[in-house]
Formats: sequence, structure tokens, C-alpha cells
Amino acid sequence: MPNVVHEFTISMDQVRDYEFRIKFDKAQFAELQMDEPPPLGRDSGPSASRILAAAIGNCLSASLLFCARKAGAEIESIHTDVKVQIVRSENKRLRVGRVEVAIDSKLAESDKAKAAGCLPLFEDFCTVTQSIRQGIDVQVAVKGME
Repeated sequence: MPNVVHEFTISMDQVRDYEFRIKFDKAQFAELQMDEPPPLGRDSGPSASRILAAAIGNCLSASLLFCARKAGAEIESIHTDVKVQIVRSENKRLRVGRVEVAIDSKLAESDKAKAAGCLPLFEDFCTVTQSIRQGIDVQVAVKGME
């Protein structure tokens, strides 16, 4: 296992049914309400799949911005759309089957040549996307059901 560079912990508590309140590790971060769509939940907040899509899109957009700035180019704005396809596995379980990310960046014509070198590089700096692509070791422990 690689050396740990940073570690954080978030917590969540069930509000009711499939609705959970997420508390982040920093006081300045607002709590987040998450829920599943019907028929399980009431759709009162984003689902885990939607949060995953947001994490992928945000990380890729931030990585592109970081690379452009390192190259001396200033991106005026970024708009990112993330399309997620939910599929059924051979065991009939719902899974994230495919994620398509479309990033629309606006930069001055004079900065396009500076930023061109970012296209083959920026994805490699996206912590979330590259981790998902390679697979993440997830250990699970359940208490109180022994």
C-alpha cells in the first residue's frame, strides 16, 4: 500500500428511512442531506450515485484548471456536465455502468496554445477519477448486528 499523505473522516446519521445527514470533518463545511429516489426514499437530497458524479466532474474540472494555470493560461469559466448510466449487473444489482464527462472551458484565444499541453495530462492529476478507474480498496465493518 502506498504511503498515506492525508486522511479524513466524515460521519453520517440516518434521519429517517433512506435519508441521511452527512457531517464533514471541517466546521466550515455545511452538512449535506442525501436520500434515495422512490421507491426506497423520498428523493429529498442527492443519492450516492449523484454525489459520485459530482465528485468526478468537480475533480476533473479542478485538475484542468490547475494544469492550465500552471501552464500560464487563464480559464475564464468552466461548465461541466456528467452523465451517469445506471445498469443492472448479471446478479440484477444496480451499478454505475458508465460515466461520461463533458467539460466546456472558456479561455482567451491567446491562451489556447499554452493550455494545449494540458489535454493529455490533466486527467492523471484527478484524484477521484483515477482512483475509481484503478479500483479502490474498501473495507467494511458493521457493528451491532452480531
